[in-house]
Amino acid sequence: MKIDDIDAFIAVVRSQSLSVAADALQLTQSAITRRLQNFEEALGAVLLDRHTKPMKPTAIGWRVFERCQAVMREVEALRELVAEDAAPSGTLRLGVPQTIGDAVLLEALQGMKARFPELQVQVAQGWGGNLVQRIERRELDAAAVLFPAGKLFPEGVIGQSLAQMSLVVVVAKGACARKRCKLADCQGQGWVLNPDGCGFRAGLQRALAEKGQSLKVSLEIFGTDLQLGLVANGMGFGLVPEPLLQRSRHRDRLEVISVSDFRPVIDLWLVQAAFVGNLQGAVDLFGEVVTQGLTLHAQA
Repeated sequence: MKIDDIDAFIAVVRSQSLSVAADALQLTQSAITRRLQNFEEALGAVLLDRHTKPMKPTAIGWRVFERCQAVMREVEALRELVAEDAAPSGTLRLGVPQTIGDAVLLEALQGMKARFPELQVQVAQGWGGNLVQRIERRELDAAAVLFPAGKLFPEGVIGQSLAQMSLVVVVAKGACARKRCKLADCQGQGWVLNPDGCGFRAGLQRALAEKGQSLKVSLEIFGTDLQLGLVANGMGFGLVPEPLLQRSRHRDRLEVISVSDFRPVIDLWLVQAAFVGNLQGAVDLFGEVVTQGLTLHAQA
């Protein structure tokens, strides 16, 4: 039984196509077919139903596929283990939600380029849950994300809480006569929030539902800075991590409202694949720079 045969089997099951698997592994279709036959002969079992289109695993084939993925993760881990002390090289694939990216991504990338000039960095943006899924699928190496404390991550994904931040409710200066109120009192003006999928919005919606209230959205739009600008112009209430408020160019036109029955906090997490080999030093630096970029401004 050869690792290359296992790799070919996994590629075919994932793509459901011999030609796509061949392209992915840079092999001919005949070479892929030989590897599949070798693997089935080694196990003494038919793993693929060749009468279906697209080709799908047999019942035992699905079980073998699950084990094969675990085997390849361990093989990859062994390969990367010997390279962990080497200088970062190649391509580092990072993920950030727009909430963080708009605020500190430029500084983080500049810091990493200064420390590791030969390293190539690719950045993807998305909701935190989606970025974690991409790490699990090995499409990303690491991500800086915002989740509640105690968040549990899938097998093969490591999460490290770097800092805890308060989420604050903000409104345009002078737009709210009461500086202390309850969450239901904010409903009149409505909220300026991210579209569905945002964890902040989901937490706010749950808090209101527990009080028998429905979320009233005045505007939904991506981007913390744009949201805060709209809030500063009187378009409604906003919900933002306190460090990002301190960084905002609109902060002097905003004021924080003390909401007695809604005091959410969020953790900044560095989430990564269990084994990233010689990229570990760059991943650690990314976490450090993002944390510094947020917490230093919060303390200023």
